[in-house]
Amino acid sequence: MVKAYLRYEPAISFGVVASPESNVAYDPSGRLLLAAALDRFAAWDLKRGLPSLSFATASPSPSLAVFCLATFPSAASASASSIASGHADGSIRLWDTETGSCEATLHGHRSAASALVFGPSGAIIASGSKDCDIILWDVVAQAGLYRLRGHRDQVTGLVFLDSGKKLVSCSKDKLIRVWDLDTQHCLQIVGGHRSEIWSIDVDPSERFLVSGSADQELRVFTVRKSAEEGEDWSKWDMLKLFGEIPRQSKERVATVKFNKNGNLVACQVAGKTVDIYRVLDETEAARKAKRRMHRKKEKALAKSMAAEGNGTVIDPLSAQDLQNPTPVVTDIFKLLHVLRVNKKICSVAFSPNNPPKGCLATLSLSLNNNMLETYSVDNENVSKMYSIEMHGHRSDIRSLALNSEDNLLMSTSHNAVKIWNPSTGDCLRTIDSDYGLCSAFVPGNRYALVGTKSGTLEIIDINSGSSIEVIEAHASSIRSIVLIPNEDGTAGARGFVTGSADHDVKFWEYQLMQKSDNDSKQLSVTNVKTLKMNDDVLAVTISPTGNHIAVALLDGAVKVFTMDSLKFALTLYGHKLPVLCMDISSDGVLIVTGSADKNLKIWGMDFGDCHKSIFAHTDSVMDVKFVSKTHYMFSVGKDRTVKYWDADKFELLLTLEGHHAEVWCLAISSRGDFIVTGSHDRSIRRWDRTEEQLFIEEEQEKRLEETFEADLDSAMDHRYGQKDGAPDEGSVGVPGRKTKETVTAADAIIDALDTAEEEVKRLDQHQEGQNNGNGTTFQPNVIMQGQSPSDYVLNVVSNVRPNDLEQALLSLPFSDALKIMSYLKEWSMVPLKVELVCRVCLVLLQTHHSQLTTTPSARSILTELKGILYSRVKECKDAIGFNLAAMDHIKELLAMRSDAPFRDARAKLMEIRQEQSRRSDRSDGAEKRKKKKRRTSGES
Repeated sequence: MVKAYLRYEPAISFGVVASPESNVAYDPSGRLLLAAALDRFAAWDLKRGLPSLSFATASPSPSLAVFCLATFPSAASASASSIASGHADGSIRLWDTETGSCEATLHGHRSAASALVFGPSGAIIASGSKDCDIILWDVVAQAGLYRLRGHRDQVTGLVFLDSGKKLVSCSKDKLIRVWDLDTQHCLQIVGGHRSEIWSIDVDPSERFLVSGSADQELRVFTVRKSAEEGEDWSKWDMLKLFGEIPRQSKERVATVKFNKNGNLVACQVAGKTVDIYRVLDETEAARKAKRRMHRKKEKALAKSMAAEGNGTVIDPLSAQDLQNPTPVVTDIFKLLHVLRVNKKICSVAFSPNNPPKGCLATLSLSLNNNMLETYSVDNENVSKMYSIEMHGHRSDIRSLALNSEDNLLMSTSHNAVKIWNPSTGDCLRTIDSDYGLCSAFVPGNRYALVGTKSGTLEIIDINSGSSIEVIEAHASSIRSIVLIPNEDGTAGARGFVTGSADHDVKFWEYQLMQKSDNDSKQLSVTNVKTLKMNDDVLAVTISPTGNHIAVALLDGAVKVFTMDSLKFALTLYGHKLPVLCMDISSDGVLIVTGSADKNLKIWGMDFGDCHKSIFAHTDSVMDVKFVSKTHYMFSVGKDRTVKYWDADKFELLLTLEGHHAEVWCLAISSRGDFIVTGSHDRSIRRWDRTEEQLFIEEEQEKRLEETFEADLDSAMDHRYGQKDGAPDEGSVGVPGRKTKETVTAADAIIDALDTAEEEVKRLDQHQEGQNNGNGTTFQPNVIMQGQSPSDYVLNVVSNVRPNDLEQALLSLPFSDALKIMSYLKEWSMVPLKVELVCRVCLVLLQTHHSQLTTTPSARSILTELKGILYSRVKECKDAIGFNLAAMDHIKELLAMRSDAPFRDARAKLMEIRQEQSRRSDRSDGAEKRKKKKRRTSGES
């Protein structure tokens, strides 16, 4: 009989607040901050410091890591997709803002998405990628429109201009390109940067476009408003260099962002600072230009007076320049603040909502130590408002431990210990500590032990969330803490054992100490005996019955001793590199060791013989543990995977993928119903045992299929992908790409066409038989579910996802394309399918144009479709126009209600308040200038 096992599935992931690879963005309402957390992202309520909604893909995978986020601010009340995310595999996903569910997945890029932006209407998304391409997507149709090629390196930034008719892109190829989306061509190429361009942004009024690179200046361009504007503009140019702003930092620019009003621009560098510039309006800029010219005039007079004595002549300044000076870039962009934080900044975002009273804007930052911070910016300073840091460690997680009831999880990092609820992922306690390398709960679950890198042993009170005692236990780092079990295998109060790099294995006992008469008794420990080893101790484990202790040394050997007398019993030697982890099964029969040589070895505890050596991971094995009362075991490694094994059959049962970096540690519940893993990516993942059965043979076949499909995908990308040479200048390509889904859709269409063709033949034969007097009953094909051949094929084509339809049709041979063309006339009579028919016809005509025009049977089809499709599209267009006019009429009727004037009054009131705040800011500035002049005149 074939043995069945129970499958483990990913349950929840927690511990990550913000990924360093992605940007942060405010949600459409402007109240929540979106921050990516590896392969998902969350909407954070900054005031409460809690996530309000989580957006996650169906299955976690490193290839689905979120690399960029974009939102459409005007869609706060709309039901359409107003949040988009770009992922490491090049896919773009559209999300529902209310439920957090993924509405559509768009495949087109061959490598990670690096830039993403919504158009002004919210109906179009532009995405840029590391494959140097830009793709325009239709949000409503959930399909690609076209691909723009021209950049020779990663696209780093995108902005729309001219009401969405123009698109500006920047790249690491040091160029800025302006694209006309109506003609789908590149209008202008802007050079001048001496290094890679990392970010661009345009102010809301589209006066200025700012670009940032590794140069010491920000370049500012003026944006052309209309074709008639200015005689000094070239015919096709949209951008003209206005000037350069000197930067404060020497590090490269990472992000350039304007706020909602356009009066502030933030320049975030790839370091710990953000330069915030004030964008002055025309009157303030003119006033500053006059002051500049006045200073220049004074300097010119001083020079001319000095020159008269020398006999030289100085050209005087023109009256035009003195009376109406032209503002330069330094007159408009004024450095307001330099924001410095403690850690490297990954991304910045301005809040789209109105700032608090007295503030200019609200700025949110994501830091590379897994934190989010929000600052208020005013004229005087920048002050911190909120910080989100409790929900994750500042660095990678080095150890995990579950208590005896499996309702508390402890994790250690370089500066803190956190207590979690493993069921919900909520952080319950955060305790400051030294760099914790190992940890364990004390029986009773009131206290916990942490072994640190400095060799100290910390005793933590769980209830109070504090460290009650720090003991200098070892002279070097403590690598293992193992509780000594009772003889029946349960966790007892006999003490624990620590192993350290100072060559010592120490045995400890618990004590309850009372420091003073008024204090309550607290836990303390004392060292009762020490086992000296001849090399660094890397791991220690004790058999569940407490009879033997195994010690792994730096020389690659594992030595087994008896617990009572510490008499040497066995040596397990066979690993080529040091053993990093090990565990003994519940019955004490097997011991498994995991090593830096990527192997697992299963040994017998009776004679120390090696039962099996398994090449387990493609990198070092970091932790291994048996499931209680079984010979099943889990191992984790630096190859980012978690693997489930049968130690009796020496078979791999399951590979769990989800972590984005090295997996350091592992904890298994006492019943084996879930496991928890901690990683270098700062995430903690829980994997639950399900009722679904798995079989070894099926899993092996599935792994072979996945390997084959991965090879197929890579071969497909190599065949249909962009060639290594430079792309054509400003060329346009097909937006989608060939995937497993498109191949499956093409196969489904071909099968449907074949089935329909056979059915038509059977119908003709039946009709011929009836004409000849053979009155047999016709039996329709069950597969077609009572549909006619035409309706059956139409149903299959309609079920193909809009984004995959074009690539699926491109995969069809010409003979099948002709068959589909023959059905188009009948399909066009269905009102709801006119758009689909036009799209199918257009793709097939573009793909097979030369063959269709030379095939006699196709000419008659094309001639019929020419008249039919034109009239059907005109009918649909008229119906849509009629409906739009009706909705405008309803809108006017609603606007005539009694509350409409009050809505207008509210908007007017907000405008008046904003104007008053601007005037007060100006008056404050003028008052300060007057005081300064008085002080200087008094001093003189």
